[in-house]
Amino acid sequence: MEIDRDDGRTPNQLRPLACSCNVLNRAHGSASWSQGDTKVLAAVYGPKAGTKKNENPEKASIEVIWKPKTGQIGKLERECEMILKRTLQSICILTTNPNTTTSIIVQVIHDDGALLPCAINASCAALVDAGIPLKHLAVAISCCLSENGYVILDPTKIEEEKMKASVHLVFPNAPVSVVPEGSTQGVGEPLEHGIITSVTQGAMSVDDYIHCLERGRAATTKMSAFLRRSLQPQLPMNSSKAG
Repeated sequence: MEIDRDDGRTPNQLRPLACSCNVLNRAHGSASWSQGDTKVLAAVYGPKAGTKKNENPEKASIEVIWKPKTGQIGKLERECEMILKRTLQSICILTTNPNTTTSIIVQVIHDDGALLPCAINASCAALVDAGIPLKHLAVAISCCLSENGYVILDPTKIEEEKMKASVHLVFPNAPVSVVPEGSTQGVGEPLEHGIITSVTQGAMSVDDYIHCLERGRAATTKMSAFLRRSLQPQLPMNSSKAG
């Protein structure tokens, strides 16, 4: 028995994806990413000389600024900033440009569910557009668990509000590094089939979590292919042959 969704999708079906790069003239890199009616714009500025207070000057620093569609930034947005910063720090090669700061500004255009994964996908695309060296690409997805134990992927806002628990998952995208052409750092490093970020909300059992993990990982295969197609003009030649 399958759960009925208001928009007619199957539990595993994603909303239509759209990605555009280099959408802002004054940013060093930018990208818009949408999943259904959820849309986020990410802009990258830097790397700029110097790091923020309490940051390691021997590495590059990542700064994330979250801008909601309306109103002031609150506790939820601060939490999203922190999660996004940690996620991006884990995929960036921080030793290439030490004692610099790269700023990522995330502007929420519209929130119709799975907002944080959408912001992570937009930010990753914007970093590639800016030429920031990355260990690998990343793709994010949201899974929700219903009261009856059903797992659905890429929920809308209404679906998120009905669910008893949810988890945002970020997986590595490519088996090779994404680094500027001519660099030898990290090129061709094998990537374990791991997980970059996992953020849960609500209560779910270990079995439910593993189920979400399996469904999410399977779905990101399609998202990975879409991301690489969208970024193909921006990707360095040494990683364009990755599957």
